[in-house]
Amino acid sequence: MSDKIYKPSDPNAQQCVKNVLKYLSDITYEKMITGQHTQTMAMEEFFQIKKITGREPALLGFELLSYSPNINYSDTDDECITEVTENYGTLKRAWEWAEKKGLITFTWHWFSPLGGRSKSFYTHNTDFDAEKAVIDGTRENKALLADMDVMAGLLRPFCDKGVPILWRPFHEAEGTWFWWGAKGSETVKKLWNIMYDRYTKVHGLNNLIWVWNGPKAECYPGDGRVDIISSDMYPEKHVHTSCAKQYCDLIKITDQPKITIIGEIGALPDPEAVHNEKIGWAGYMTWSKIFCLTEEFNSFEYLKKLYSSPRAVTKEELPELY
Repeated sequence: MSDKIYKPSDPNAQQCVKNVLKYLSDITYEKMITGQHTQTMAMEEFFQIKKITGREPALLGFELLSYSPNINYSDTDDECITEVTENYGTLKRAWEWAEKKGLITFTWHWFSPLGGRSKSFYTHNTDFDAEKAVIDGTRENKALLADMDVMAGLLRPFCDKGVPILWRPFHEAEGTWFWWGAKGSETVKKLWNIMYDRYTKVHGLNNLIWVWNGPKAECYPGDGRVDIISSDMYPEKHVHTSCAKQYCDLIKITDQPKITIIGEIGALPDPEAVHNEKIGWAGYMTWSKIFCLTEEFNSFEYLKKLYSSPRAVTKEELPELY
């Protein structure tokens, strides 16, 4: 692949970022990174995979929802509280994975920076106006930046230690179900640009690999501010394919060839089909809980088959990239 594909968007990117991007580019069309999202301290999904397959995923996803500064504990419900409390302290697990030199991606279900109840990352639980938040000096803008700065502080130690992070903010922004996507494509692009500039130029978080998540071209913030493009998908239960249609839809968002990954998936992909059909997924991340812990979407037999595939990169085959 052209070196343009793995040249970081951030001109000051650390060497670890360059290493990861080049590796993902090199394996594209040949192999896929195995990935699994976790959202609790117990990391049940990780241990389930290890128990069933005898191997570990190359990439682990960690949830940052409980680190949101504006969680409304006085107006919530049991489901929200459980999700938040189970997530407490999970950055410790990310650090443990970093010590093993595994790949890390963060998902932030960002509780509304201002107002809201229960799971206020959902649009229907907050009246936070993202359109106002992208206007300098507004109350919403100040709240937005304050939250960003808190998260930047949590990301800072990873940068100081040279740990690369696949950073996937504002995920699924093509939809209106999260507050960051509720006000349309122009607002989404402005949100991305505000965070990108603040994190790269103000905070100097040069260990971040910027992962855009969404298949709509009108939302895409531009090649100069994105390292990897990704899409989330939840195929029919127990149907394992190359996810070719989703791939073809995704790569239409830009004329520039980009590393592509499956940001979230339910039913596992088929790495053999990905290779045979010459589909360019460099990796995937299965979502948590029932998608991994039960056989509702994936049989344990298929999980074992995938992790033993020569086309699947597990932690055991992953080279040291940082």
